[in-house]
Amino acid sequence: MDDAALRYFLEVVQVGSIAEASARLNVAASAISRQIAKLEADLGTQLFERRSRRLVLNAAGELLAQHARRTRLGEEQVVAEIRRLKGLERGLVRVGCTEGFGTDFVPRAIGMFRGLYPGISFEMHVAAPRETTRMVSEGIVDVGLSFGFVPDAGIRVELAGSAPLVALMAPDHPLAEKDGVTLAEVAEYPVGLSGKDTTARQLFDILCGVEGVVIEPVMTTNYMAGLWSFAEIGGGIIMTGRITAATRLSRFRMRSLPLKTRASTERRYEIQTMQGRVLPEATRIFVAFLADELRRLDPRGTDTPASV
Repeated sequence: MDDAALRYFLEVVQVGSIAEASARLNVAASAISRQIAKLEADLGTQLFERRSRRLVLNAAGELLAQHARRTRLGEEQVVAEIRRLKGLERGLVRVGCTEGFGTDFVPRAIGMFRGLYPGISFEMHVAAPRETTRMVSEGIVDVGLSFGFVPDAGIRVELAGSAPLVALMAPDHPLAEKDGVTLAEVAEYPVGLSGKDTTARQLFDILCGVEGVVIEPVMTTNYMAGLWSFAEIGGGIIMTGRITAATRLSRFRMRSLPLKTRASTERRYEIQTMQGRVLPEATRIFVAFLADELRRLDPRGTDTPASV
């Protein structure tokens, strides 16, 4: 059956009049009448009952209308799918992340994603947690991976998880065989810390205050890769989040031990997008990909689907 004929037929079904369908479609009434007459001739049956000035479907017409509606919806679905595929043939996704995510996890995720969708390009911006969140809320990046203590009002959290602090040290460190360490034990050895603009450092300072332990770091840096190398060669103990450790322990020979403290060692890691924004298709698919990778990496840690 002709697509135009079915389109004219459905319009008449909706408005109940060839004249009104003509006005809505901006097609001559005679053309619509011919198409419907052709449908009736092809099918060998009437499709409408003529009641005064209104056309009403008979049983055969009802069957054809159901078919035509399904056909139209199917065509719309195909068009939508094609457009979605076209959106993944090319495009740019801008990612903001902290250095903990940016050293290994995000580059690896981008490489794997491009194996599936090679037409997608990426920009990766590495910044402190608060700056990463700001870039997301202002639309400078499309998606962010960051750490925090409470959700930000301008942010939609696509996935959140627990990011407690852990102590990292070389495998031959005197504390390496313990099942966990206290801050008092950590204070007996050299310690390397990140800058004060990181949530890991802020949480560590809070914990030291709660425990009444004074720890003067022998090394402070805003370069996390250098801090990890410092710990790996036995220079001292460093503090990082469990999720960051999970992304990098395969590359570094280190032991990861939980901190034993009276206060909570919890932070959140988050996949963030701008609140209220409709994401481009490539970004939406990449966000889902990141969430799946984080769930695989840290199945016990992810706890919050899309929220706030």
